[in-house]
Amino acid sequence: MPKHFDPNAYGPAVVRILAGLPLSPIGPGSPREELRANLESLDLTAACKAGMWLRCDFLNESHEISQELHSVEGSFWHTIMHRREPDAFNSKYWWRKVGAHPVIDSLVQEAPALGYEYTNQADFVDFCEKYRDTGSEQEELAKRVQQLEWELLFDHCFQQSKSG
Repeated sequence: MPKHFDPNAYGPAVVRILAGLPLSPIGPGSPREELRANLESLDLTAACKAGMWLRCDFLNESHEISQELHSVEGSFWHTIMHRREPDAFNSKYWWRKVGAHPVIDSLVQEAPALGYEYTNQADFVDFCEKYRDTGSEQEELAKRVQQLEWELLFDHCFQQSKSG
């Protein structure tokens, strides 16, 4: 995972939520209802909240937030959520809205260390589609790449909130 990702940098509320969470599925998963109250009380920007809800498998809540952001980061969270639904067509549509982004550059650089050659967003959507619910090593790889993507995007959004 990225060397820069340290949950402690985001505050104790984020640490409490992320502590012990397994990798998210590349499908929709089941919302972690035990974390709802903690998620509702987060004092973060909307972009970070979209990511936190998504990380805890609350796709609908994440979707509501991300589609109201009207920003590249909102589109980025939106595309991940649609990939997980799964709705590959809609995910690829939102990837086109994201366009070039520093998180994608980081994925291209960092994903090979996990064993995945990240070339572009559409290919990763297809990779997830192919291996979702297979129980295969490739599905686990997709989960690890997705986790890297989440960490990079969450950190990006958090850093933007500090500088803006």
